[in-house]
Amino acid sequence: MTLQQPALPATAVATRPARRRDRTRLYQEIGMLAPAVALLTIFLVVPFLLSFWTAMTNQPLVPRPTPVRFIGLTNFLRIFKDDLFWTSLWNVSRFTFWILPVQCGLAFATALLLHQKLPLRNFFRGMFFLPAITSMVVVCVIWGTLFQYPTGPFNQVIGFLSGGRIQPIDWLGDPNWAMFSIVLLSAWQAYGFQMIVYLAGLQGIPDELYDAARIDGANAFQRFWHVTMPGLRPTHVFVLVITTIQAFKLYTQVAILTQGGPRSSTETVVHYMVRAGFEEQKLGYASAVSVILFLIVLVIALVQRQLLRRFDV
Repeated sequence: MTLQQPALPATAVATRPARRRDRTRLYQEIGMLAPAVALLTIFLVVPFLLSFWTAMTNQPLVPRPTPVRFIGLTNFLRIFKDDLFWTSLWNVSRFTFWILPVQCGLAFATALLLHQKLPLRNFFRGMFFLPAITSMVVVCVIWGTLFQYPTGPFNQVIGFLSGGRIQPIDWLGDPNWAMFSIVLLSAWQAYGFQMIVYLAGLQGIPDELYDAARIDGANAFQRFWHVTMPGLRPTHVFVLVITTIQAFKLYTQVAILTQGGPRSSTETVVHYMVRAGFEEQKLGYASAVSVILFLIVLVIALVQRQLLRRFDV
């Protein structure tokens, strides 16, 4: 005598393959996300947690006989009472405020020009991108020669064009000119990267949109404003966020050319952090500065992204 299995409802039989497919898709998505999550955890989350823990101690750079103590928020309170920290934060904010329009605007204009069907445009793309892959140390040495006071090439050209009426400028020794000189150098060296990003964004806009705009009678400016700019919306967001982050990491130019001077006019947060960590050997204090810098950049990037979305850029 055999027992007959009760018949399952038709809906239950039909949903089994669907559930199996959903489960398989979920496993595939987890498998694809796993490498990215692992890398972010190893190179971002773990270092941040270690920095935060070190910032809560009096850890020196070189081990000492005295044990390392947990001191809570003492390092953070000392930073907020340090005038040099606020000066460095103000300087790097000024640098970011200037570098964003100069560097991004130059990159955008160059990308628009090189996106046209010009002869030798691939050659010019490579030539304009060349500074971005040149070592910043080399660039600083070359620009340091150009900025030389009072007989550097820049002063020679200005003196020749003005007929000697403009006196030589101490580009790196005058507090009123030092940060401006760093901005010029940095924009020239790095704008090639943003130019390549903008070129990729321009090539991603379908030609059919431009053809449709021409059929509707749109002129060149209307095609630029209503087709190009909306098509580059995610590119604008990416470029502005990346440039802001890079600006707040300003260090090499300052370390080579001005060492934070004159009169702390080019002191930056990263330079201040490196000096605290390696010259003064206060590793816990420097870690606290790095945590504050990370949080500042994170907040600015999030606010910047929300504002750009709100204004539909």
